[in-house]
Amino acid sequence: MQKSISFIGATFLALSVIPGIAGDKKKTNPAASLDGYRFEFPVVGKMPENPRKGADGLSALVKGDPKKTDNFKAVKKFGGEPGKRYKVTLRFRGVVEPMMYKDGKKDGEYFYIGGKPNNGTYNIYKIGISSPESHFFLNRQDRVGHKIFTIDYKRTIEIEGGATVTLSGDGQNGRLITNFKKLVVADIAPFPKPFHGQFIQMDVVDVTEVK
Repeated sequence: MQKSISFIGATFLALSVIPGIAGDKKKTNPAASLDGYRFEFPVVGKMPENPRKGADGLSALVKGDPKKTDNFKAVKKFGGEPGKRYKVTLRFRGVVEPMMYKDGKKDGEYFYIGGKPNNGTYNIYKIGISSPESHFFLNRQDRVGHKIFTIDYKRTIEIEGGATVTLSGDGQNGRLITNFKKLVVADIAPFPKPFHGQFIQMDVVDVTEVK
């Protein structure tokens, strides 16, 4: 019988004992280190009162060469028992620009399995898993352009107990499409105010041991 750990957003609702992990005591969710993580590309300065349609801006991440420092990376340790695999359902919500990818597999409107970037200037949002070795992109579109949009979707991936999960973003050129529409995502900070830039919040919805 499969046991699961359920979340809504970043709010913990219930914890079920997972065989082989908990024993007589309930343990922490194996995906706790991933829950609530935010990919962020902030824009330099303050958001204009009346942003120009399609405006781009300077990335606040840049600390040197914009082609080399417009990026971020967080390395997380997945819990659970080494040698066992877990199906992890993640929810992605945010405000992003489009990016093209190739040589992988499209899964829905925005999620992309494997492959590599297919443009040299737009923002890349990526999850890398050490075991089973795999990677995923989060803002796939057929075309790039000066547009901004919200996302809200769920996907399930497999992660082995004890694996390393690398969460990263690369703006590639020191610029990004600003949140010129002042888009917000309900219940995600800084709601009700718009974020001055782009972001994706990743929340753990469910974790189930693969039998």
